[in-house]
Amino acid sequence: MVKLIMAAAGSGKTKDIINLVNEAAANEPGSVVCIAKGNQLNFDISHKARLINVLDYSVSDYSSLLGFVAGIHAGNYDITKIFIDSLYKVACDDKPEDADKFILALDEFSAKHSVEFTIALSGDAASASDVMKKYL
Repeated sequence: MVKLIMAAAGSGKTKDIINLVNEAAANEPGSVVCIAKGNQLNFDISHKARLINVLDYSVSDYSSLLGFVAGIHAGNYDITKIFIDSLYKVACDDKPEDADKFILALDEFSAKHSVEFTIALSGDAASASDVMKKYL
């Protein structure tokens, strides 16, 4: 399952992600991962969740991000939830059509590996693509 949190920049999406990650880390029987760009969440995310800064790895587009997610899961089959904060920033690509392909690929990955994804994405939900609307 893939869930999108989509709203304008500065509307509190990151705060929502932080709350969801911390709640999942406290209650989820499996492992919880949060992927973000930079170190800004270091003190906000529970130590029970794994916070990954993509700047420490070679993530430069949606293809490498999908491979990165698959590699994280391959290294730990106990992961049940993965959160991605600011998808456009993490993937270094703000084209909605590229994000659509990534979201569909994540949905396939989710169904195959029983991992839930929650993704924060900047933009107006009213103007979201048809693919994005399906996951809002």
